[in-house]
Amino acid sequence: MGIDPREYPDRPWVGIGAIVFRGDDVLLVRSSKGSRRGQWSIPGGAQDAGETIYETAIREVREEAGIEVVPLEIVTAVDSIRRDDQGRVRFHFTLIDVLAEWKKGDLVAGDDADRAEWVPESRLAELKLWSETIRVIELARTMRKRS
Repeated sequence: MGIDPREYPDRPWVGIGAIVFRGDDVLLVRSSKGSRRGQWSIPGGAQDAGETIYETAIREVREEAGIEVVPLEIVTAVDSIRRDDQGRVRFHFTLIDVLAEWKKGDLVAGDDADRAEWVPESRLAELKLWSETIRVIELARTMRKRS
């Protein structure tokens, strides 16, 4: 195992999350790797140099869930900062969340995910999501209703 370049960074890493809806259901993936193994979240990951926010969202959803999406708008940005026991910044991600709609394809978990599911709003609480994930899903749901 190599050294994780995201650990003890000298700057924040940019991550893009995709809040994807198909009807009223939202796409969630369960992580198969790292410290978040076994946890559910929206699909997403690090933005590559030269890649737009929307291109990253499309790529990450394709890699983690095997479907095609249409990004619509930026929902919000969230800071995820974790410190070690000495108070040093161990991880710092600036997460930009994008509202997207399912375009085509059947779910196939891949890349960093071992499961991908369309989840109704009524099941979100049972999956023990990070409070910020729940907040951004609800914010995206509200944005969809306005348009």
